[in-house]
Amino acid sequence: MDISYIINELAEDRENYFNAIAPPIIQSSNFAFKTVNQMRHAFADEYATYLYSRGLNPTVDILRKKLAALDNAEDCLVFNSGAAAIFAAVLANVKSGDHIVSVKNPYTWAQKMFNVILPRFGVTTSYIDGREIENFERAILPNTTVIYLESPNSWDYALQDLKAVADLAKAENIITIIDNSYCTPIYQRPLDYGIDLTLQSATKYIGGHSDTVAGVLSGSSAMIERIFNSEYMNIGSGISPFNAWLLIRGLRTLPMRLERITQTTQQVINYLKGHEKVEAVIFPFDESFPQYQLAKQQMQGACGLLTFIIKAATVEEIEKFCNSLQHILMAVSWGGHESLIIPKCAGFVASQFNPQHKEHRMLRLYVGLEEAEYIIKDLEQGFEKMDE
Repeated sequence: MDISYIINELAEDRENYFNAIAPPIIQSSNFAFKTVNQMRHAFADEYATYLYSRGLNPTVDILRKKLAALDNAEDCLVFNSGAAAIFAAVLANVKSGDHIVSVKNPYTWAQKMFNVILPRFGVTTSYIDGREIENFERAILPNTTVIYLESPNSWDYALQDLKAVADLAKAENIITIIDNSYCTPIYQRPLDYGIDLTLQSATKYIGGHSDTVAGVLSGSSAMIERIFNSEYMNIGSGISPFNAWLLIRGLRTLPMRLERITQTTQQVINYLKGHEKVEAVIFPFDESFPQYQLAKQQMQGACGLLTFIIKAATVEEIEKFCNSLQHILMAVSWGGHESLIIPKCAGFVASQFNPQHKEHRMLRLYVGLEEAEYIIKDLEQGFEKMDE
């Protein structure tokens, strides 16, 4: 389907709501029936009709159909956070005694689930460097049921060869799950490479305005229906109709925002690569990136998230740089209208800082919708303040 059709028309039956251009927010907790038999059928198959908005809701369904089409998936579910989507996807595919292979350094709350929650139920996890397919082959055990991917990762942007991993997993009867938050379905569609389930934080580029928290999980109709009837309904983590409406609104401008952010990001990268206080820039679509060819092969683009390694002898220098920024905000997440920055050293006690460790000098920058010169000028004055 054409992306313009998906974003602007798919699932929007305007004749059913007064030919309104914007779909209505069906802010109803439940739905009525005219006959006992109708209610009986709803009880028997809540996935097929509207009964209670913890399950299906008309506004959410418009969003679901659009997001599934963007992922080239048969169906999808929308959660009230990306973490909830991860939790449901993994929980649906493991049982006591099972084993998971995960790429190292996944999203914080995915790793917490692997390290803290699942071991309480006898599920173990092995972490690997996912850049080489041989590492997956060596890590698979007879009881491995899930391979968890994140490509690109959100700090060093390490990639996995999605087709190679999918082929290996299918041969071993293992379910593959990927966090596709970095690319969105506009720039990468993992299901096309044989991955079973793809998820993303819709809080980021899909919403686009830093005012909504949500997660998306896409896959086959059979898998999505199974998760709906169990984990999705039991956890009760579905998105509200109002937040679904906000995400529909965000989708209208998604391609345009990504295009603008992509162009601005390249200008910011060019500036950083030429700055005397920057040791290196890490970005999947930069020719210096170690997996550049793989990135170009399976990604249609890269957005606004990059990492640069600053030349600093002390943690105080990094803190002075970050604290001096006037327009780039210090905050987590990405994908909104505003540029953001996170220093890696914020994640540990300052006394642990070691300038010999490049990771300690990493800063993750998200390039927003501001003018490139506006962002660059803020970075420049931050660099200048380091020497004061």
